Amino acid sequence: MARLQDKVVIVTGSASGFGRGIAVACAREGAKVVVSDVHEKPNAGGFETDGNLTTVEAIEKAGGRAVYVAADVTKSDQVANLVARTVETYGRLDVMVNNAGVYRNGKRLHEFGEEDLDVCFDVNAKGTFFGAQEAVKQFLAQGDGGVIINLVSTAGLQGHPNQSVYNISKGAQANLTRCLAIEYGQDKIRVNGICPTYAKTSLTRELFDDKDFDQVFTESIPLKRWGEVDDIANLAVFLASDESSYIHGDLIKVDGGETLCRYSV
Repeated sequence: MARLQDKVVIVTGSASGFGRGIAVACAREGAKVVVSDVHEKPNAGGFETDGNLTTVEAIEKAGGRAVYVAADVTKSDQVANLVARTVETYGRLDVMVNNAGVYRNGKRLHEFGEEDLDVCFDVNAKGTFFGAQEAVKQFLAQGDGGVIINLVSTAGLQGHPNQSVYNISKGAQANLTRCLAIEYGQDKIRVNGICPTYAKTSLTRELFDDKDFDQVFTESIPLKRWGEVDDIANLAVFLASDESSYIHGDLIKVDGGETLCRYSV
């Protein structure tokens, strides 16, 4: 039996990157997946090997089941519609993966504009809040629990230079994960966060291609490499499955040892 056989999983921001990887991995394990994003096609500049295919097409090509539902996670009515469409299509919801996110960097705090702050909070914090809120409503209505997985970041656990607006939005997302776990564990709703460091997605393509940044970053990681989408997707499958039934309220680092120290040789 596949680890997520017949589970119904929503993955926001799943046209590309982590979300796409998670959606594909869940489908491979037998889940019925709802792919959601503001657009259906993958972002340009990503690392996908099948970037000519949408996530639904990639899942179906591998023999999985998936549908696409467009949603802007900053709009509560669109997130509510996403969950409603999922239930209409598959009859229930078992796992909500709040993956949609944006990244802003390259400036010191006094140089960021209000727009940078707003977009990080709207997508990363508010978007996760809306996704969790609608998932919880559905889980409570079903009465048999559920799973929420929030894609946070090591930026939600510590400070980094030149990305303050991103870090504080991720800090809010991390604390939201804790609050959800405290409030809804009694309802058999498990909540955890995944905290990657830099990994190879379209959002980090510019940094990956910057050889100076690449060298400094890689040397700072004890494992001496960038994260891969599969590193995150494999953990998401585990957290979505019954194998992690007593893991709750955790913020799990997937960072090659980044947060242990600033490693140098």
